Amino acid sequence: MLQPFFQWMGGLPFSQFFLESVWPTPIIQCIHLIAVSVFAGALLIVDLRLLGRGLTSSSIPKLAAAAQPWLVWSFVVLFLSGMPQMMSTALKEYYSPFFWWKMEMVALGLIVTFVVRKVIASKEEGHFGPVWPKVVGITSISLWTSVTIGARLIGLLS
Repeated sequence: MLQPFFQWMGGLPFSQFFLESVWPTPIIQCIHLIAVSVFAGALLIVDLRLLGRGLTSSSIPKLAAAAQPWLVWSFVVLFLSGMPQMMSTALKEYYSPFFWWKMEMVALGLIVTFVVRKVIASKEEGHFGPVWPKVVGITSISLWTSVTIGARLIGLLS
């Protein structure tokens, strides 16, 4: 069902240029890795606080509010820098089970991060009891870690 779309993406002149040229790939990959680092930092600073670790002198809502712009904008950069990489190897991605795993984990991660975790992190510590913030923090870390593992497995095993 999606195969024609992936074939179309792989056949675009932009995709071919990106695949055949020397410099676009490493430049975009560097941008992508920097965005991964910023995203992971913005994510972990709040998730660790939900686990009762990290910046315990800061309230969870203030920390989450301060990290939110970094989280959102680094995700935007991740999306924009990931698209050319995916488009240049579109059929490889289409046939990779790790790509689909990664996309499923991204979807779940976005829901957990921008819906569930946002609600939990908007309230002062203790509002949801001692367990729920920890469950959400561990879930968030696990989901986003699985995204990065899936991404690496695409390159290594697909």
